[in-house]
Amino acid sequence: MVNRLRTGIDVLDRKLDGGIPAGSIVALTAQPASQAELFLYELTATRGTLWLSLDRTAESIVSSIEQTPTNTGDPTVRHVSGEAPLDNTGKLVSALPESSNLIVDPLDVLEAQEPHSRFRAFMNDLQTHIVNTESLAILHCLDGRDVPPLRDTTEHFADVVFQLKTRTMGDEVENKLAIPKFRGGRAPKDIIKLDLVEQVNIDTSRDIA
Repeated sequence: MVNRLRTGIDVLDRKLDGGIPAGSIVALTAQPASQAELFLYELTATRGTLWLSLDRTAESIVSSIEQTPTNTGDPTVRHVSGEAPLDNTGKLVSALPESSNLIVDPLDVLEAQEPHSRFRAFMNDLQTHIVNTESLAILHCLDGRDVPPLRDTTEHFADVVFQLKTRTMGDEVENKLAIPKFRGGRAPKDIIKLDLVEQVNIDTSRDIA
């Protein structure tokens, strides 16, 4: 049996037969104006986490985690800045310890700036390190008005793809999660309606469809 790593979100872990296979890369695609960060916050409660922020400061990330009412851990947060963000990210990833979480938030900065060959090499190195350490990588991919040209490459490398769609329906905000890709396991066929307010829950007010 492949070792499964919990996401910290019970509804997902049940549907994924206990979690995500160790050594996996997950691409979480979501609109910028969504509560997708709740997925990242709850993940930090499962095991040691290295959070690499490519835009917001480390102080801003830590403050958001401390203020969220959901259960969280105490991740190591690093702001990746400078003129070589891909190289700097790669150096930090190479030091990731065994059985850890890695969050890259958002990956768009690298997808938009780097040549395809360098980005592909980075993703290959990332995949090798995550497998060797039996860790879990979550790549936060903004699915907004301007999707980076290398997003296809990201989703091709990813072992698991979470697609979160958020839309306003009348006086309600509706969130739907699809998992169209799941290497090493069985992808759920159904779309999961979620209630994303203070934590990630199934929306039981309407039929799941």
